[in-house]
Amino acid sequence: MVAQRVIWILLGLLLWSDPGAASLPLLMKSVIQALAELEQKAPAVKASHKASAWLLSGPSSGPYNHLYHFLLGARSLDAAELDPYSLSPELQGLTKEVARHGVRDGQEYGVVLAPDGSTVAVEPLLAGLQAGLQGRRVINLPLDSTAASRVAGVTFPDVAAIAPDGRAPSSPGLRDAAPDVTTANIGTNSPDATTGSPDVQASLPDAKAKSPPTTVDSLLAVTLAGNLGLTFLPGSQTQSHPGLGSEGCWDQLSAPQTFRLLDPRASLLTMAFLNGALDGFILGDYLSRTPEPQPSLSHLLSQYYGAGVAGDPGFRSNFRRQNGAALTSAPLLAQQVWGTLVLLQRLEPVHPQLQHMSQERLAQVATNATKEFTEAFLGCPAIHPRCRWGAAPYRGRPTLLHLPLGFLYVHHTYVPAPPCTDFARCAANMRSMQRYHQDTQDWEDIGYSFVVGSDGYVYEGRGWYWVGAHTLGHNSRGFGVAIVGNYTAALPTEAALRTVRDTLPSCAVRAGLLRPDYALLGHRQLVRTDCPGDALFDQLRTWPHFTANVKTRPARSVSQRSRREPSLLTLPASDLQ
Repeated sequence: MVAQRVIWILLGLLLWSDPGAASLPLLMKSVIQALAELEQKAPAVKASHKASAWLLSGPSSGPYNHLYHFLLGARSLDAAELDPYSLSPELQGLTKEVARHGVRDGQEYGVVLAPDGSTVAVEPLLAGLQAGLQGRRVINLPLDSTAASRVAGVTFPDVAAIAPDGRAPSSPGLRDAAPDVTTANIGTNSPDATTGSPDVQASLPDAKAKSPPTTVDSLLAVTLAGNLGLTFLPGSQTQSHPGLGSEGCWDQLSAPQTFRLLDPRASLLTMAFLNGALDGFILGDYLSRTPEPQPSLSHLLSQYYGAGVAGDPGFRSNFRRQNGAALTSAPLLAQQVWGTLVLLQRLEPVHPQLQHMSQERLAQVATNATKEFTEAFLGCPAIHPRCRWGAAPYRGRPTLLHLPLGFLYVHHTYVPAPPCTDFARCAANMRSMQRYHQDTQDWEDIGYSFVVGSDGYVYEGRGWYWVGAHTLGHNSRGFGVAIVGNYTAALPTEAALRTVRDTLPSCAVRAGLLRPDYALLGHRQLVRTDCPGDALFDQLRTWPHFTANVKTRPARSVSQRSRREPSLLTLPASDLQ
């Protein structure tokens, strides 16, 4: 299988690259370029399961390395076998840069910038692709710790493959599950699917009531379950905020080379790692159920980090959280985290914190990890930090909000009228709004707390902690959230509506930033304006937290409307200050 051989060759080159080679910008398109070059050089007649050792022959020798070793079937190879597939010096430099994911001294390594503005760890992405190409195997665990010898690279006797069903998925692989896939709760991959923070605790495993898991899904283990379990072991000092899903800033966006985390206390489960792991899980699942001939990996990644796999705009990296939530459930993921920890107890060298841990303790770790991941990551919208869209510095001294707040004020930007559907356009809109607010209106910063695009992302304005300039006389009492576009006669996308209605406020409530009984209001209910547009305001009236009992200021007359709506270009200062 050409694709499987190529992924192993690349994984090997990640570890054997010449450290002195020149490096390309740390962009996803550079990784795709390396894959395309390997696909051209690797002859289709050669089998390459043997190349799996290349992933594991590098300097890392920790427990997760041994998990790869076992589940992805590696063995030792001489690095000389890489010679026929040597990459150009530039691509060798790139592979050296992304060889291993890690966090050291506030800097994150092994990550690249994707076209959607997200940062992605390469290692878990490639591991997920390889697990999917192998057919998403299910490992039957021995119940007794003496049932298998604790030798590095040991092969348990019972390994089953989750085979494709032999027919093409309906589109593009997330909507219909193959009959033999027992470890995924497949839903819809459309960005319009309803997702949110489920009641995780009610359905997670209870070690006192249930037996330990007896199987491990190789795909989930090498992407999400292993690192979730290890990070949440006692003593790992994982924190909900900011330990899980910490964001960071690139030194530059055009040719990025250095990525520094916004909080130096970040665990290994950074936003970039979770993005890469989730992408590896989603694409690995797709590959495991796609019949031959499978797409080339460079083509698959180009589509996934572009307009969408097989032309489906819902099946792209912008909507990884919705698609990931549709592929699994909290109880299934918790079982897989528990099972992966059981597996790691049986592989040498045993993680020090796993030694002598009871099944009840392992189950509790799995419960905590899954609950945090499901609620704080899958249940929250993806928010691009200010540095990602190129924000100018704040002018003056910001004022702290007194949290939690009791209101959420909804706006539309009016101009630009078209919704922004990709990162480049949304980021440009953010910079344009900030320039107008700062340079023309003489405000300290962009007025909104957050801005929601139609690209699947939320863009940080003044954020959770600083008083904004969005709703005259009420800025310190609530968050101002705007959706890019003019919604006088049309509605935003369902994904954007769901973000404002469900995921953004529920995430804020969970974090203690917004009161559980918060009131949701349209801008026009407090300020003389047509904002957020008739169509959107009519939609707000149907939402659970909408509050109608607010004294509404009269709408402007037709002559007054010549001043236009509050907008990027003509926003009256009185509307936002």
